[in-house]
Amino acid sequence: MEELATAAMMQNVDVSAQVVLSLAGSFERNIVEYQCEGLEPLKVDFINAKPNFIAIVPVGPEKLVFVNVMAASGAKYVAGQYEFWTKGSEATLTDLQADPQSVSCTEATNTP
Repeated sequence: MEELATAAMMQNVDVSAQVVLSLAGSFERNIVEYQCEGLEPLKVDFINAKPNFIAIVPVGPEKLVFVNVMAASGAKYVAGQYEFWTKGSEATLTDLQADPQSVSCTEATNTP
């Protein structure tokens, strides 16, 4: 019974967390904006610090941390039910539990 009361009280509590990365040596951070079919532009934050490569991708109202996994070509990142795959200026955001599953994206260019 106590567990139910605690769960009920937690509904209105902000349980967000902040992750602090302590990176030794050199690393690279790039923020890339993508235009995707039917979505607001995605600003993806790539952090590359060998041997760790991550991408912070906005999915709905949340920012999810995607980790790099092996891919035949391009760069593939995963977070739970999601995949974010980039190759050149093209990207695909996939929700493996949705229908349709994938949204195609293209890197935005800032040419005047």
